[in-house]
Amino acid sequence: MKQRVNVIGVGMTQFTKPGSSPEYYEMAAEAGRKALADAGIPYESVEQAFVGYVYGDSTCGQRSVYELGLTGIPVVNVNNNCSTGSSALYLARQAIEGGLAECVLALGFEKMSKGALGTMFNDRENPMGLHVPVMLDLQGFSSAPPAAQMFGGAGREYRWQHGTKKETFGKIAEKARKHASNNPYALFGQVLSLEEIMASPEVFDPLTRFQCCPPTCGAGAAILCSEAFAKKHGIKNPVYIAAQSMTTDYASSFEPRSMIKMVGYDMTQAAAKQVYEESGIGPDDIDVVELHDCFTANELLTYEALGLCPEGGAEKFIWDEDNTYGGKVVTNPSGGLLSKGHPLGATGLAQCTELVWQLRGTAEKRQVSGAQVALQHNLGLGGACVVTMYRRD
Repeated sequence: MKQRVNVIGVGMTQFTKPGSSPEYYEMAAEAGRKALADAGIPYESVEQAFVGYVYGDSTCGQRSVYELGLTGIPVVNVNNNCSTGSSALYLARQAIEGGLAECVLALGFEKMSKGALGTMFNDRENPMGLHVPVMLDLQGFSSAPPAAQMFGGAGREYRWQHGTKKETFGKIAEKARKHASNNPYALFGQVLSLEEIMASPEVFDPLTRFQCCPPTCGAGAAILCSEAFAKKHGIKNPVYIAAQSMTTDYASSFEPRSMIKMVGYDMTQAAAKQVYEESGIGPDDIDVVELHDCFTANELLTYEALGLCPEGGAEKFIWDEDNTYGGKVVTNPSGGLLSKGHPLGATGLAQCTELVWQLRGTAEKRQVSGAQVALQHNLGLGGACVVTMYRRD
């Protein structure tokens, strides 16, 4: 029998620009302490820890949790590109669900460098070795950052298929800034108009600078536990994980050649389908979503992959403002990766934190009224996609 997995504590740091953050282990410890305090338990109650980061030496996870206590527990370091934080959450959920532990910490952090993401090891095969040839065949390679070329290319392919206006992508960034203005943890809280977003320098058609997430430093954490643990500690009506799925690339990611599929559309669609089937909850039942908007193009594509709107219906969904307060489903109330920031290892756990706050009704100015069902989507090229459904009875 699978055990229900509760999220009893969450915490995160304020996200900052590279060069202005504390040390990685200090950020991680801050998020961890906040999650423990939120759960109302000591670190000694934690039986295992799964710690995610992308840029760092081996066992940075241990260095981070040692700030919380030296209790000898297993610490597993996790690296799954931009889906790293949710991958740590996935492993922690499995440990609880399978009865292997009663209380587990999922922790993620990143101390990033300035500028676009780059390859760290140039003396071996790049892990994107199957993905890049798709891009080379379809659009070649330019001087723009590779990730922008990939997601921008997917956005351009979508435009050609559906006749989508460039401004439609800009509207997503406008929403992100508006939402982030109410989030004290966000990196960019300044509201921008659509005109300002479209006038910013082009990075890769159809993306302008304000439609690309920035390199960011920060940390997030979540404490997961079993039903028995929650009852023992007097924790009533916690947020719980109703379903979760991780997918990796399918053959369709590479053949037939499509930029949309190469950047993870089919991974997302399959993971969402699994979560809907397992939970018995469909996209029409969701109140709030935190999804992987590394670029505005990916947010648009993800609306359709998650079933929030019909295929080909994203432009209408955006201009009708069905993606924000007063619409069908509030997407990225935190400001998302575009405005909250994207510290790779922390992103998935920051999304988790926001959604737990939303379901508790403690998201302050960002609160989605009456939120009871929340969906999280975290994507990493190379590739992995984690989709998680949260509920509160």
